[in-house]
Amino acid sequence: MRMPSPNPASDGYSMLRNARTFLFDFDGTLAPNLDLPDMRRRVLALTDTYGVPAAVYQGQYIVEVIIHAGAWLSQRDRKTAEEYVLQAHTLILNIELDAAARTQPFAHTRSVLQDLKELGCQNVIVTRNCAEAIQMVFPDMLDYVAAALPRGAVEWLKPDPRHLSEALVRINADPASAVMVGDGAMDMTCGKKLNLYCVGVLTGSSDRIRLQDAGADLVLDDISALVALVGEERQR
Repeated sequence: MRMPSPNPASDGYSMLRNARTFLFDFDGTLAPNLDLPDMRRRVLALTDTYGVPAAVYQGQYIVEVIIHAGAWLSQRDRKTAEEYVLQAHTLILNIELDAAARTQPFAHTRSVLQDLKELGCQNVIVTRNCAEAIQMVFPDMLDYVAAALPRGAVEWLKPDPRHLSEALVRINADPASAVMVGDGAMDMTCGKKLNLYCVGVLTGSSDRIRLQDAGADLVLDDISALVALVGEERQR
């Protein structure tokens, strides 16, 4: 296993000594990633059939594309907007469920989460994926995590930091001892909005430089290194 690489601007691993809560992204972090570029292409293709100008949703994430396009259509015809939003959400749900039927958590996921629990930490899943899909991929997840907050369980989604805030509130966790763990730049920037210690992993959508540029305090090959680092810091 390669040695983890901290961001040069960080204080190394010291935050892990006091970590009591780990907020985990799901896809690309605890399980293999969805093909998000393909999902985006398919959502944009559907959106184009409704005549929505690209400028309406340019630069938005997939769910936000649907929100912005739906709002634009609603100003013109509410029934058409409702039809579009239903079709778009059904499309992404079907993509997620199809992928979930062929996906399992990474081999190390359960053991890492269990070991963190035994070190006195709470684990929480914060994901833009749907509840049905993560349940299909990881049916026993509540044996390992204190809570899961997928899309539909919260009003705001990452990159809105209120997704993470809601997770902390639900398990009565102190943000000062919380760590955000994810494979995407979004996870890092979202965590930094709450001044969380952020750990990037290389099992998903981003490389080391992109994660560090987004604010990662530490970049690991995968989450399996967390247990050793937390355990070592506990003993210092």
